[in-house]
Amino acid sequence: MKAIKSAAASHVASHAASHAASHAASSANAKRKDMESAYTLASAKYAELGIDTDAVIEKLGNIPISMHCWQGDDVRGFENPDVELSGGIQATGNYPGRARTADELRKDIEKALSLIPGKHRLNLHAIYLDTGGEKVARDEIRPEHFKTWADWGKTNVAGIDFNPTCFSHPLSDDGLTLSHPKKEVRDFWIRHCKASRKVAEYFGRELGTPSVNNIWIPDGYKDMPADRMAPRKRLNEALDEIFSEKISAKYCLDAVEAKLFGIGSESYVVGSNEFYMGYIVKNNKMLCLDAGHFHPTESIADKISAVLLFSDRLLLHVSRPVRWDSDHVVSLNDDLRGIAQEIIRSGREDKIHIGLDFFDASINRIAAWAIGMRNMQKALLEAMLEPSDMLRGFEKKGDLTSRLAYLEEMKTYPAAAVWNKFCAAKGAPVGIEWLESVREYEKNVLSER
Repeated sequence: MKAIKSAAASHVASHAASHAASHAASSANAKRKDMESAYTLASAKYAELGIDTDAVIEKLGNIPISMHCWQGDDVRGFENPDVELSGGIQATGNYPGRARTADELRKDIEKALSLIPGKHRLNLHAIYLDTGGEKVARDEIRPEHFKTWADWGKTNVAGIDFNPTCFSHPLSDDGLTLSHPKKEVRDFWIRHCKASRKVAEYFGRELGTPSVNNIWIPDGYKDMPADRMAPRKRLNEALDEIFSEKISAKYCLDAVEAKLFGIGSESYVVGSNEFYMGYIVKNNKMLCLDAGHFHPTESIADKISAVLLFSDRLLLHVSRPVRWDSDHVVSLNDDLRGIAQEIIRSGREDKIHIGLDFFDASINRIAAWAIGMRNMQKALLEAMLEPSDMLRGFEKKGDLTSRLAYLEEMKTYPAAAVWNKFCAAKGAPVGIEWLESVREYEKNVLSER
């Protein structure tokens, strides 16, 4: 009798499971049909404006975004993860699950990338060296200290970009590095930046795509300086020394990043936008525009076309400042839309390197990556769905009424249907489906740390 009851219970359970699976499959098929119907209608709507949504989807899939590794561990790195952040860097919050090792960070990055359509790049800072516990001074980093990243990158990302880490170090505690008045301090950071270029070159060779090596320094003064010229003269000379060794652009692209102010450099920043604009034009380097490095009401969108007139390439660090350079998770707001519009309208998206730069320790870090990366792509998609030729035509004829009317009307066009189709085509979660996957990962992986 017990055997009969057990068999019956097993049959009921099996039937229930089969029914649930059948229901889930039916629901999934219904969602797919709804998505395809919505896309068909959206495609027809955009076709009225002369826009081929299939071509837009293909084009968007060919734009890689450099995802910043430092969201995954609150900019701690593996040189000395317990060191206090300094140099204007601040990560707030204590959400559980921070990556503590390179293997944990790589696993988290893989999870995030699985939620983001397309294949993207990774952006590493020098403090993320993977040495198996060996202590290595920053001016002694070598390509071999990043071999595990290169090996991992060959199958997981479209390329790896790099950054010297000129903060959170005893020799940066007084707020000066490459512009330091003490030659021995300055020389240390020069050696570090030189070594970083060699690491970037290594990544470029190993992954078959140039690595963007971006130099940002925290140098500046909290209060009014008596001499603004001398530090900039020292920085100019230090950069010349760093770039004195010629490295092929086939492997390494050199960039320098400007800033208006920061924590501890509220009154004066040595590497200002004007300084670096002059430097890159004179020395044929690439400028990095960070969305959080200017006045709170100043958008980097307006700067893109100005820079591209005088420079072949441009690096963007896309962030969301809230009243200051607070590096909030990128939101699909007007600032982001403006940046994406200028990227696409320029027609130089193949020469504009897009990297994200935010770190929020108050929410799930993998969700932060997914939200930010997907929003950047959504903004690019909206920009590609814009009837740019038509708008330029109105502007050329002086018909500013039609220009404004169409720009406003486009805001309620069905871009979401095209986005969902893009996600499905790239095998990424559609809509908010990705969040449940993050919750499962948090339960099974992050909660065990």
